[in-house]
Amino acid sequence: MTMSETISSAIHRDDDALPWANTGTGVGLKVLQVRRAEGVWVIRNRFEPGVEVATHRHTGPVFAYTTQGAWGYRESDFLNTAGSYLFEPAGSVHSLYVPESNTEITDVFFVIHGANLDLDAEGNVVNVTDCDSILAGYLAMCNAAGTPDPPVIVE
Repeated sequence: MTMSETISSAIHRDDDALPWANTGTGVGLKVLQVRRAEGVWVIRNRFEPGVEVATHRHTGPVFAYTTQGAWGYRESDFLNTAGSYLFEPAGSVHSLYVPESNTEITDVFFVIHGANLDLDAEGNVVNVTDCDSILAGYLAMCNAAGTPDPPVIVE
């Protein structure tokens, strides 16, 4: 076999190929890729100033890169700003927030392995988001907005 026979072709999506879905919570969502066999989901979020995300725990590692704006965790003393990279180990628990003082949308690229478990005040799991549920939700929001079947890379 030649090298070209053993390596798959690259898969490309222009930024405008995948629409932004409005979650109704001040968070925009693009699902870029889902790898079901590995339980990996690759997304982009746009957070409006003042957004807070429920306290949650990840079952696998998360990799995040911020391209614009600022965000942090209530449990940490740092802010992620444009150009920041963040690694979250499996099992980490945190409450994401976007400062109200932000003057722009915060744009973050996430690679998430496993599930995101939303927790109540006592630490009980109240919601589970994984690669299948994020994809289904994204497709439903896109369909409702009149953009059916966005070309998400699904493996």
